[in-house]
Amino acid sequence: MVTAPTLSIDETLAELVEEFDLLGDWEGRIEYVIDLGKGLAPLPEAARTEANKVPGCAAQVWLDGRAADGRLWFDADSDSALSKGNIALLLKLYSGRTPAEILAFDARAALDRLGLPGALTRQRANGLNSMVGRIRETALATG
Repeated sequence: MVTAPTLSIDETLAELVEEFDLLGDWEGRIEYVIDLGKGLAPLPEAARTEANKVPGCAAQVWLDGRAADGRLWFDADSDSALSKGNIALLLKLYSGRTPAEILAFDARAALDRLGLPGALTRQRANGLNSMVGRIRETALATG
């Protein structure tokens, strides 16, 4: 049984900002993001469908969402280490939240606080926005 996050989404973001600040340079931050991706649970083959593919990403990214007990849970994977890390970072923020929490959270401001879009190529930054968009679409559809 997966339990809901103990920290609010804003508290989780604050922890991530602190971790990013401690890492200093972008090389360390990108390495940290890639390490987050290594911690993702394997995505079942059955979830690697066209319907779960996130369009607009430089790499293949699959995002599977499900609702349980008024919360949304997400599983994801990618064939790129950096994209996998980016989606893992987003799941750290979003998975286990209510649709209302997800929709009230300003992802663009959060990612800007982390400085992530500026460290990515334009195509990868667009992919990150597509991932957030898919999470928000899931929240809208279930909320």
